This record gives sequence, structure tokens and C-alpha cells, in this order.
Amino acid sequence: MTNDWSFLNGMRIIDLSRLLPGPFATQSLADLGAEVIKIEEPKHGDPGRFLGKDMFARLNRNKMSLTLDLKSDEGKAVLTDLLKSADAVIESFRPGVMDRLGFGYEAVKAMNPAIVYCSLSGFGQTGPYRHRAGHDIDFLALSGYFAVPSQVNDRLARPKVRLSDYAGAMYGALSMAVAMASAKISGKGQYLDVAITDAMANWSSPLVRIAHDLCQGDPDQMSFVMPDNDIFETKDGKHIAIGLFENKFWVLLADMMGDEFPYLRREDFATNRLRNNQKHAVHSMMSEMFAAKTLEEWEVLFRPTDLPWAVVYEDMRLFEDPHLNERGMFGELGEGENKTYQAGYPTKFSAGLDEFRLPPPQKGQNTDEILKGLGHSEAAIQAMRDAGVI
Repeated sequence: MTNDWSFLNGMRIIDLSRLLPGPFATQSLADLGAEVIKIEEPKHGDPGRFLGKDMFARLNRNKMSLTLDLKSDEGKAVLTDLLKSADAVIESFRPGVMDRLGFGYEAVKAMNPAIVYCSLSGFGQTGPYRHRAGHDIDFLALSGYFAVPSQVNDRLARPKVRLSDYAGAMYGALSMAVAMASAKISGKGQYLDVAITDAMANWSSPLVRIAHDLCQGDPDQMSFVMPDNDIFETKDGKHIAIGLFENKFWVLLADMMGDEFPYLRREDFATNRLRNNQKHAVHSMMSEMFAAKTLEEWEVLFRPTDLPWAVVYEDMRLFEDPHLNERGMFGELGEGENKTYQAGYPTKFSAGLDEFRLPPPQKGQNTDEILKGLGHSEAAIQAMRDAGVI
């Protein structure tokens, strides 16, 4: 299987980003066929490597790695040559850093007018917060994410994954793909200012407006906070998710379980509106119901039905799921000590997609190959290595 059908096939992206957002964006583009050259600092490489082999691996497959000291004249000359041949570049430094290195957008545009230049940062290139340090939890906080209640008994808790980082990464990848396609047609590149906080605010702000402008911050008044659309604890301390906000599913549950739990058939619970007017009572009764049986007992009862339910995977059971395995969501790359477990690209293309082509590179793994492609001799490469440039 190849990715020859993709317009990204053969297009070169220079990746100057680090940690999660930028690398996840470029991995997505690499999965789809782009050639991604990851630039790493010679001594330590991407700081993401310090988080462990598997943490780094989940963000950097299908890439090449070139070590380069961007503060040296020789390193800057190599990056200049790469940028002249590139279709896009992405960086994730704070505003002003790339300008000080001599590779801000205007400088790069002058050497390659067709290049797409993406700056992916926490707060963007403008605004009073643009120079602030920040990580995922800070971007979530400032985006309004925590102002959106989701449960009857709601509480502040950070998401289990770095949600805002992934949001910024996906907007970055989507924007780069569109801009690169446009540049191929017009011959003109452009600058992309992608802020992670903006990405999360795009998701959060409509619900914040509803929750606090129309509902005065009271979850009991919010139609999207539903007592029958939640996670419930079972008798054995495990959890089950169920979403009954379509009334037909409440009716189905009441028909199934009403003899054992008569309150499911109460007339004052018969519609979504009536249940939402009594959120705490409904939620309390459902909590009592689910606590009466083990998770396995609920699975046996619900599996033959059309109810929208799911086991809450709290351990490695995820990787045994027959549906996700048939969908090809899990894979492995590398061998021996370098073997890493991977999550597959989530979209299934009828033309096929080979997202497990190359394992995540070792630091500087492709340095010699890339430099030779730029015309450097073996002697010149060794001299650069001796000088600490690569």
C-alpha cells in the first residue's frame, strides 16, 4: 500500500517544532504522504525524547531526523538550503525567536515565495499574552473550557489527554494542508498564525455563551447537561457510560428494566424536558440503578439491545476491543528495544493509506543522508560533526 494518491506525496515540510502540538500536526501530514524533516538540537534533540521512547514515538513516526545547531553559521546555511527546497515549515517557539535566528517569515519568504510558514504557539503572534509561557492546562483554562459544565454533579478536572494541544495540532495540520494545496496552484505561499488557545476557544466559547449568558451558570437550566447522559459506577466499582437524551432510548430502557426499577416508568420522567427539569432526582435514581449490578451483568443485559451504552475502559482492555482492532486502530513499528506501539490514522481512505511506513527516527538518524542530498561531501559532514554543528 502506498500514498501515491495524496497531493502531499513528495511535498517537503521542515519541522522546527517540539514536544506535542507541532510534532502531532506534522505526523498527521507525514501519515498522509508528506516528507517531514525534523530538525533537532544536536546534543539533546527534541525535549519530547526525555518523556520516554513511547511518548516520543506516538508523535514522530514517518519522519526523518536532522540534527542542526541553528545558532551556528554552518547550521543556518544548511537550514537555508532546506527551506529553499521546502513546501512548508512549522515552528513552535515563542514570538520573535525565529526572527532573532534570522528565519522569520519575511526572511524565509524572500528565499522561497511559495513556502507555507506555520507558527504554532500557545497564544499566537499578537495580543497581550503572546510572550507568556504556557502548556496544555493553561490554554484550557484561558479558553473557557472549564466554564462549560458537562455533568449534573460537575467538578473541575483536567482532561485525561492533552486536549488543547491536540486541538491546536489539528487546526495547524488542516490549515497547512489547505495552504500548501493553494500554493501549488498559485505559486504563492502564506503565513499561518495558529494559537492553541484560539483553537480551544473555538470549541468552548459557544457553550460558554449559552451556559453563562442564557443560563446564568446554573447547570440545572442547561439543556446540554443531562441526567441520563453520563458515566455511572457499577456494583463492582467499575463504570458504564450511557446516553439516553434521545427519548426513544429512555423508553427502551424503561421497557427493559421498569419491572425491577419502577421509577423508570414514572410519568414525570417520561420526556427529555421533564427529566431535565429534575436533573438531580433522575441522576440519583440512575446512579442507584447502576450500582445494583456489576459491570459484567450490565454488559450481558445491554449487549443485545439498541441502547447507546459503552464500557468505560479504565485499563488495557482498550487494546482487546474487537471493533477497534478490526478498524486497524493499533499497530507496531520498529524491532527489539526500539519497538513502539502506535495508534493508526483515524480516517479510512478508499484509495488506501500506509501510516505505518517508518518508525520514529533516532536523533539525527538521517543527518548524513539529508546533507548529502544538499551536496555536502562526507569530509564536510564529518567536519560539521566535529564542530558540533550536527
